[in-house]
Amino acid sequence: MLSRAFHRLPKTPSQLTRSSSSTPRPQSSLPASYYRGGTSRAVFFNQSDLPTKRTDWAPIFRGVIGSPDPYGRQLDGLGGGISSLSKVCVVGKSTHPAADVDYTFAALGIKNTDVDYSSNCGNMVSAVGPFALDSGLFTAQDADAESNSAVVRIHNTNTGKIVHATFPVVNGEAAASGDLAIDGVSGTAAAIKLDFVEPAGSRTGKLLPTNGVKDVFDGVEATCVDVANPCVFVKAQDLGVSGTLTPDEITGTPGLLDRLDSIRRQAGAKMGLADGPESVPGSVPKIGIVSTPERGSGVDLVVRALSVGQPHKAVPITVALALATAARLEGSTVAEVTSAEPVDSSGITIGHASGSILVGATFGDDGRLEFATVFRTARRLFEGRIFWK
Repeated sequence: MLSRAFHRLPKTPSQLTRSSSSTPRPQSSLPASYYRGGTSRAVFFNQSDLPTKRTDWAPIFRGVIGSPDPYGRQLDGLGGGISSLSKVCVVGKSTHPAADVDYTFAALGIKNTDVDYSSNCGNMVSAVGPFALDSGLFTAQDADAESNSAVVRIHNTNTGKIVHATFPVVNGEAAASGDLAIDGVSGTAAAIKLDFVEPAGSRTGKLLPTNGVKDVFDGVEATCVDVANPCVFVKAQDLGVSGTLTPDEITGTPGLLDRLDSIRRQAGAKMGLADGPESVPGSVPKIGIVSTPERGSGVDLVVRALSVGQPHKAVPITVALALATAARLEGSTVAEVTSAEPVDSSGITIGHASGSILVGATFGDDGRLEFATVFRTARRLFEGRIFWK
């Protein structure tokens, strides 16, 4: 067998040249950084280093991430074969009067060529403030010298929403060391407070895009909300599955992923995100399976979230914000499974596949969601030049 394999290899340089489908050329490169943000990682670009036309960004992003990859590993780039690692963030000078920087998020398909700008990433936004400071887009002089902290106001161009990131500063750069541990990430790091300002209506302009608290898709009750990202929530009991399935068990349950995607696409169309189910983007709406927690579990509700067709190993931050809001909507699928007495009076504690997360929500007298707050961690992993073919 080994000898047959050797016989198939080109024997001479000329044979090797003839077997190639293209002429060798040097790699392309750009300045870039790589950051962990919450339970995700992404390549970061300063927008000034990219082509002026956004339509020219896609081939660059696919090249550096390693998509499309029929093997699903993205081994030839910096992706990791799962949706939470197949991401690019672009940060530049602000075009919004209430922000210090603009932040554009791109979710990349793994086995396909998709470069999707239709959603925000709440985990990666935790790294935007540190990147802005580390890269000089937000100067150390703008930080609060007395408290050794910075507050960076971030304009997410995908949704038009504003996020305030507050984090410690050391020697003019974002601090990495600290005492905050988040489920899904080993060790501890510096705390980053994220305040999402008036996050409702991120894509549709409405908290309830279908104008109702409940809809029915494929015979399953669902609640559609738009907070930070459009989301749809269905109860595990209505699907006939356990609410505590692991990501692998969700993938391995026959027909479950297809059923969830059908519900998600119908919900997306009714929310006005596309003309029909077949043209609904892969990244929004997000979909989550919700259930009532076991007594003494230390959480108020349980979710198993999916992102870009894959079960999430934790919970996307934007999904957590939507859940915290939906839990207060009487008659919603989320409210129906949420414990009556919160385990922490400062917010809603959400159980996910890797642990839990506390989400604080501030509502106005009129019931409008004014702020949603979470704490995350992030750090710079490298900066330099990134190459692609």
